[in-house]
Parts: sequence; structure tokens; C-alpha cells
Amino acid sequence: MEAVTNVSGRAYPWGQKNVDTDVIIPAHWLKTITRAGLGRGAFETVRAVPGNVFDDPDYAGSPILIAGDNFGCGSSREHAAWALGDLGIKAVIAPSFSDIFSGNAFKNGIVTVVLPQEAVDRLLEVAKTDPITIDLESMTVTTPFQDRFEFSLDPFRRECLIHGLDEIGLTLERGDAIARYEGKIDASRPWVSRRVA
Repeated sequence: MEAVTNVSGRAYPWGQKNVDTDVIIPAHWLKTITRAGLGRGAFETVRAVPGNVFDDPDYAGSPILIAGDNFGCGSSREHAAWALGDLGIKAVIAPSFSDIFSGNAFKNGIVTVVLPQEAVDRLLEVAKTDPITIDLESMTVTTPFQDRFEFSLDPFRRECLIHGLDEIGLTLERGDAIARYEGKIDASRPWVSRRVA
């Protein structure tokens, strides 16, 4: 997983509430076993409407999405986080998230920032013309207009994001401790061979 300490740039000022994972990535895109290319299917039904924010050249490549309350509700499909990542989104700001979506986003290096509706409304306005910065070290969202909104994040998730540690990375970090434990088990049960030749 790529380390994330700061996400800065334009943001898609969408603000829709109760966006379920089927809107983020429709079910017919779930047949793939790779993440590559899922960005093409992200928000497919929304993008079918002319003039939508996701196809507006002013926001092309924006690393931030500003959404409404209850973002990522619905099914538990991890493809939703994969599609956002493939679209280039590194952070989503909303008043609340589905727990499962939030977990999937974290596991895929996407920062989920919970802010009050008033702060989200302000950021929706700023995003129409100017960039936004999310800083995981200071735990703030700022704008060029001196707006500063503090947010909280689970400390474990924050550290994993800052250091780019997914589940595999966390396991590899503990490689020596795991080897010591396995050595003790081997020594205590010499009649059980777990070694593969």
C-alpha cells in the first residue's frame, strides 16, 4: 500500500447522500479479478447523465471526492474502493460512511474523512474553484481561504496509512517475531515437522 500523509488538489464537489456501492461500481463490473480498469465503471449511472461532475474536465484526476451522508452504504463489495482508487481518488470527505465501506477504503489506502455537514457544505463551495488539502499528520482539512477543519481517525488506521502498511506489510514488519514464535513451536514439538521440502 502506498503511504499517505497528505492529499491535496481539486475535489469532486458531489455531495450526494446515501450513495450505495452499486452506484459507486455497478454489479456487472464485479466479474473482474483485477482492480485495473474499474475506474471506467465508477459512477457509471451518474456519468451517463450529460454534464455530470465526474466527466467535467475541470475536475479530471481530482484526488478527493466530497460526498454526502452515509456514503458507501449497501453491499460489502470491495470493488467500490478499487473503483475509486482506479479513478484516482485518494480521499473521500463526508458527514458519515458505511462501516464496511470505510474498512474497505482503509485497506485500499483511501482516507475517509468525517466532518460535520456545515464543514462539508463549505468544502463543496470551495471545491468548485480551488484545491483542498487533507493532512494526516495535523489531522486537518484546509483551504486557500484559511478554512481549517479538524477531524479524527482511528489511530491504528492513521499509522497504517501514514506508513503505507496493509495487512501484508504489517505481517512482514513482524517477521522476526513470527520466526521466533515458529522456532519455539518447532522446539517444543520436534515430532511435528511443518517444514516443506
